Formats: sequence, structure tokens, C-alpha cells
Amino acid sequence: MVISEPIHRGAPRKTGPNRNREIRAREVQVIDHLGENRGLMDTRDAIKLAEDAGLDLVELNPGKEPVVCKIIDYGKWKYDKSKRETESKKKQKIVKLKEITMRPVTDTQGYEIKVKAAQKFLEQGNKVKVTVRFRGREMAFREQGFELLKKFQDDLSNEFKIEKSASMEGRRLSLIIAPN
Repeated sequence: MVISEPIHRGAPRKTGPNRNREIRAREVQVIDHLGENRGLMDTRDAIKLAEDAGLDLVELNPGKEPVVCKIIDYGKWKYDKSKRETESKKKQKIVKLKEITMRPVTDTQGYEIKVKAAQKFLEQGNKVKVTVRFRGREMAFREQGFELLKKFQDDLSNEFKIEKSASMEGRRLSLIIAPN
């Protein structure tokens, strides 16, 4: 029986900026923990300065000359950065596309329900795709479909913009409305 050795895939990939001994530049532009520019200095001297302050030397602009480094608490900086990213994600508004489907022979009560639903979706900040679906011989009444969509636009409040005007896609006539 042969016992195999575990396969080593190498060191895990490092994420984030270079810090302390990982910085490869000879000279770096240093900004200290108080925000003052210390000018160009040897990387070893900058690391010593950071260690004396009990902080880390972190590379801010890799690949540029001169390399700008800042003396900061790396753990706190990383935590604050993740908090900022989380906050920015919370503030992003995700716009959904809601679809309302009708037929050219939709009765008035069903039509009014569809208009109210579209107004509600637009007020919530969503886009609305209004579709008139034609079946069988109804394709002969395309004009009724266009008139239905025109009436739908007129019945909605004027707090919207037409993103895509009415057009035929096979057996469907559709229009996309977005909130202002």
C-alpha cells in the first residue's frame, strides 16, 4: 500500500495592497499616520518608521513612480474599507423590470387593474414592460393593440418616460416605460 503525499498548490493568493516587507520599490513617497508628507525615503527607513509607530507601511499606488505609501493600522483600514463598500451597496437602487401582459380584447375592468398595477410599479421605481399578446386571428387587429398601448400611456400619470416605444416582436406588441 502506497501512501501519497498531499499535493501543495503553492501559497494562497494575497489580496489587498502590499505592506511592510512586501513592498519591492527602493524608494517610496511616505505619508505618516498624521497625514503629513515625509517625502521620498528609502523603503527600509520607511518600514522602520512605521514599526516605531506600531503601525504598517501600506502601498497605495502600486506600479507608479514614485510609489506612495502611508503609515496606517492595516487591520483598521481594511475594516473601514469593507464598511464603506457595504454602505455603498445599500445605497444602490436595483431597478427591476415588471411585465404586464394584456390581450387586444381585454375588458375595461381588467384594463383598469393593469393600469393601477403599472402606476404602483412605477412609483416603486421599477420599469414596466407592457405587452399585448395576439393569438390566432387576432393578428389581423394589430391596430387595436397599438390603440390599447396608446390609451395605456394616456391613462398613466405623466411621471414616466418611454424607454422603448411600441414595437412588434413576433406575436407580441410591447412597450417599456421607466419612472422619471
